[in-house]
Amino acid sequence: MPAAGKLLEFFPAARVFAFYGNMGAGKTTFIKAICEVLGVTDIVQSPSFSIVNEYKTFSGDSIFHFDFYRIKKTVEVFDIGYEDYLYSGCYCFLEWPELIESLLPEDTIRIRIAGEHERVIELIS
Repeated sequence: MPAAGKLLEFFPAARVFAFYGNMGAGKTTFIKAICEVLGVTDIVQSPSFSIVNEYKTFSGDSIFHFDFYRIKKTVEVFDIGYEDYLYSGCYCFLEWPELIESLLPEDTIRIRIAGEHERVIELIS
């Protein structure tokens, strides 16, 4: 089973996943793989400019994908209604979560992706 499927299998009740790593580490690529396992029918791409993308699965469930790289102030996260997403019960995948660390739910699964030639996926929570 691919790493994306194993992650979901290991945390069956988790819904908020925070991905840490440098630019180009593979955060978006890994999130794409997770979305594929979950049956997303939409094109999965980094929401760099929109901050959040919503994807739908075959069964009609929503999945939210965030990219907080461009966040300058915490108030911007409040403006998009982050709580409505993160506490919705839907899967939420977050890139650059360190910029909103204090706002993350307590049960957030934190994952670091590192490596240049081979990717290392490390659970940090």
